[in-house]
Amino acid sequence: MSRDMMPHFELYQPDTVENAIDLAKRIGEGAWIMAGGQDSLDWFKDRAKRPRAVIEITGIQGLSGIRETAEGLEIGALTTLTEIENSALVREKYSLLSTAAGRVASPQIRNIGTLGGNLCQDARCWYYRSGVNCYRAGGNSCYADTPQGLNREHCLFGASRCVAVSPSDMGTASVALDAQMVIRGPDGERVVPAEEFFIGPATDIRRMTVLKPAEILTAVRYPKTWAGAKFYFEKVADRNTWDFALVSVASALRLEGGTIREARVVCGGVECVPRRLKAVEQLLVGSPQSDEVGRLAGTTAVRGATTLNFNHFKVPLMENLVRRAIRDA
Repeated sequence: MSRDMMPHFELYQPDTVENAIDLAKRIGEGAWIMAGGQDSLDWFKDRAKRPRAVIEITGIQGLSGIRETAEGLEIGALTTLTEIENSALVREKYSLLSTAAGRVASPQIRNIGTLGGNLCQDARCWYYRSGVNCYRAGGNSCYADTPQGLNREHCLFGASRCVAVSPSDMGTASVALDAQMVIRGPDGERVVPAEEFFIGPATDIRRMTVLKPAEILTAVRYPKTWAGAKFYFEKVADRNTWDFALVSVASALRLEGGTIREARVVCGGVECVPRRLKAVEQLLVGSPQSDEVGRLAGTTAVRGATTLNFNHFKVPLMENLVRRAIRDA
């Protein structure tokens, strides 16, 4: 794989969302929309992706910032992860987001990386990233799902040809908070629930999200129903900085008199999408917040897990993370 320089591409820097959408529509299949560039530039340097034109959108006004609204919180897609991590408003009412943002990669990357970029990044499977002709790249094999495949970071649930997992820490937190994703494209604006924004390989093996060509994620809205709830976020990775999650968990609980009245529990690193644990949530409603309930929730969370050759450790890891997410929220 040649890593000496990026392949040639045309660079466009529109100043409005409308111009960016028009450019992407006019260029067609060879267009690549880029924000902070942390994920994009890796693809280009490895020459695994060769766009004809890059549409760099960081100069568009109005796509960044954290705003409290009557419905809750709205964060522009170009808001950096550092801004989210350090925001007093986010820390006070939606600390799940600030904690998750602070666990992404390294401080230098968080200074440049954006909320939208983290949510929209592609699969991190090293076979796919190295340019091999796997299912996700249009081929007819999954090199990770073989007796010799290196798959310790891959999924426990939802495999359909591809066994890569969603790499987004902010995605895990956003699904737990019932976020709404604001998308603009040639056909206007649409709003998609975070749980439906991410798609697995059974739906479309070539994409990780519902974004269509020439569409742009412009903002994420977090409802006030979860403002001030009891939160928990934990991410286990091989290194404390830089690495993606082996398994992560995000939980949001609302309690009345020590009894859980509403719950959201989501795991990352175990499926091609952030995995919402609906059976766990149903178990929790009406139960006390306790270690015993947390232990039962952990056991429920891993039911149906299908391990690969080298990721058996993820099952007890996921079970214990869910237990702590209930007990210590």
